[in-house]
Amino acid sequence: MTTLQSAVRRRRAVAAAGAVSAGLLVLAACDKPTPMATITVGSDSVSSEATCGGEDEAIKAADLNKCLQDKGIDEITVDPDETVRFGVDPDVADKGWTILMNGQPLTDSSTKTYRTIPGSVFFNAQYGAQGDSTLVSVKEGEKDTTALWSFRLKKDA
Repeated sequence: MTTLQSAVRRRRAVAAAGAVSAGLLVLAACDKPTPMATITVGSDSVSSEATCGGEDEAIKAADLNKCLQDKGIDEITVDPDETVRFGVDPDVADKGWTILMNGQPLTDSSTKTYRTIPGSVFFNAQYGAQGDSTLVSVKEGEKDTTALWSFRLKKDA
């Protein structure tokens, strides 16, 4: 009986070592997480991985225009009286980032991880807004765009 228990323990130890080794191999094969951009309005927020790019290579102008027309993007409702908060991962901030509204720069490039803009800006024709919905993007890179995160802001009546 003692030999049987010993054999069972050895098998369990070998199985556990195999499981740990397999787990480490899987983790080693994983890519590093994709940087995120987040928009927060009041207590609601939406986060997204890059809509385009994210591989530290410049996005071609034609691809960038296509990306700005993407229809399958995350949405958040914005009360024009609320503050809209933008947040990016530190890796994105280190490269500089700009907030775009309908494809046009709304802010200068920043190396901070957090920015705020009054919600009314996103629905004001003076800033290029049209109607009750605005495409807002976070562009990584001061000169060349290396990643783009896009969100649709919908006006809360």
